[in-house]
Amino acid sequence: MRTAADGYTPRVAAKRAAVRGIMTAPTPRPGILDIAPYVPGASKAPGAAKIYKLSSNESALGASPKAVEAYNAAGAGVHFYPDGAATALRAKLGEVHGLDAARIVCGAGSDELLQLLARAYLGPGDNAVQTRHGFLVYAIAAQACGAEMRFAPEKKLAADVDAILREVDGNTRIVFLANPNNPTGTYIPDTEVRRLREHLREDVLLVLDSAYAEYMDAPDYDAGAGLVDESDNVVMTRTFSKIYGLGGLRLGWAYCPAPVADVLNRIRGPFNVTSSALAAGEAALGDQDFVARNRAHNRAERERMAQQLGRLGLDFTPSVANFILVKLGPRAKDVQERLRAGGVIVREMEAYALGDWLRVSIGTEEANSRFIDLLSEIVGA
Repeated sequence: MRTAADGYTPRVAAKRAAVRGIMTAPTPRPGILDIAPYVPGASKAPGAAKIYKLSSNESALGASPKAVEAYNAAGAGVHFYPDGAATALRAKLGEVHGLDAARIVCGAGSDELLQLLARAYLGPGDNAVQTRHGFLVYAIAAQACGAEMRFAPEKKLAADVDAILREVDGNTRIVFLANPNNPTGTYIPDTEVRRLREHLREDVLLVLDSAYAEYMDAPDYDAGAGLVDESDNVVMTRTFSKIYGLGGLRLGWAYCPAPVADVLNRIRGPFNVTSSALAAGEAALGDQDFVARNRAHNRAERERMAQQLGRLGLDFTPSVANFILVKLGPRAKDVQERLRAGGVIVREMEAYALGDWLRVSIGTEEANSRFIDLLSEIVGA
């Protein structure tokens, strides 16, 4: 069997066969093989006595005990299909956030909903716009639909509304805005988000990815639900993977104008969220005391981490999320490898065109202390 090491890839094989006029195996449509697959944060550190995973922005405190209990209880009914409409979970989301449950669509993580939005509104000849260092999934979703992704420059690693608007043209169908943004940890105030919306055509969908909204306490921030209620072309996506600690269950939701919710419900899988995820999500929403504890822990530990990074003379972003982006310069890759050898796994940023930086999730007090101690040894050497 020929391998990539021999210079063989599906695309090469297809081109060679086409030249020879030979029928070959099924090939994907143009553009699919140009997509760089998403690579999640590493989770292994071979040889380390103890591993501290600070690479995936997971909940430092795990999940609510109530959510775990509900998940375990749901196991007795795994032979039944789940409620395809996610009725109880949508009702609970509406109750907790003061939203119209009929306009909530649940998915297998907010990633699925972002991809469904791209499938529904993008095609060949269209383009979408995101910020230069925005979440990688947006570009993957757009390219998978044959659309072009345009990248707007940022201002001090934060979204620049004017730069975004300059990328919008007659073929633009979606603008993706992560607020707060992953991986930079920065945000823009509600006034700027509204200014962006005001300058978009009515047929351009503004997708507000608010995955980190639960960590926010800035008075000038809004997750976007109000803008959805006021507009026909704004969608807000949220996730249970961060502060709720349910990343392993893949659960997210979108709040949409009624016509957009109708479109998503037409193309999503009929049972796209598992019964265990639905049960855990509903229980997690019912434990807002846990959410408050997790938020307080994150705030305190993020401030401690920032102080220690400042003590080391390192540049970092003023993050509002559950991670910090740290600048190490040309030695970033070496620092990452040495941290990993010591059992601390952080996220490299080359895929985000931030090769001089490392992203560090806010973990437990023990994990954060281990990171700082080990980093102090490395940068001081």
